[in-house]
Amino acid sequence: MKVVGFFLLIFLSVYFEPVNAQEPKREVRAGNRAYKEGHFQKSEIDYRRALAKDTTSFIAKYNLANALYKLNRSEESVNTLLPSVDSLVSLEVKTDAFHNLGNYLLSQKKYRESVEAYKNSLRINPGDMETKANLAYAQKMLKEEQNKQDQNKDQNKDQNKNKDQDKDQNKDQNQDQNKDQNQDKDKNQAQQPQITPQAAQQMLQAIQNKEKETQEKVKKEKAKVLEAKRKEKNW
Repeated sequence: MKVVGFFLLIFLSVYFEPVNAQEPKREVRAGNRAYKEGHFQKSEIDYRRALAKDTTSFIAKYNLANALYKLNRSEESVNTLLPSVDSLVSLEVKTDAFHNLGNYLLSQKKYRESVEAYKNSLRINPGDMETKANLAYAQKMLKEEQNKQDQNKDQNKDQNKNKDQDKDQNKDQNQDQNKDQNQDKDKNQAQQPQITPQAAQQMLQAIQNKEKETQEKVKKEKAKVLEAKRKEKNW
């Protein structure tokens, strides 16, 4: 499986011959025929049948991973192939496996992981130009992703800074407003006349005297009225 340049030109290959007699030849070959004809679901079934007979068959795992990738199930491709790669003895197969893992990861936009997979492939076969091209593309996408993340961080930082500034400004305004209100309250209290206890007692006594004087005046008026009535009856 190859990805060339920036156009994601993909070439997938499968192993057509098992490497030893213990491989489930019939199922693998049936899967390869279906794969070659573009029947990827059929090839998946055949490869899984091969693995049911021999769970250690790397050829079946490798080809199944490619079939899953063709079915847009790249995450399953990684899970199928990755656990067996480090145990491979054949360097040729190992470099191809790492290359394909890089492609699977790249399709998931896992750029950092795909870069590592391509590097692992190139450590075994440094002259593979297709892997180098794929690595360059993955590194380019990783850099763009990191730049975008940095921009988002800067934007969020600016937004948080503006929020803090608005918060501080509102806090200052509220403090100034409360200060003005307290000053007005103190001013009003200062303008109100202060009455001493002695003055208040004098005012109360004056009110009581006035009330007593009024009551006595009312009594005198009533007495005059009664006196007039008596005189009217004595004729």
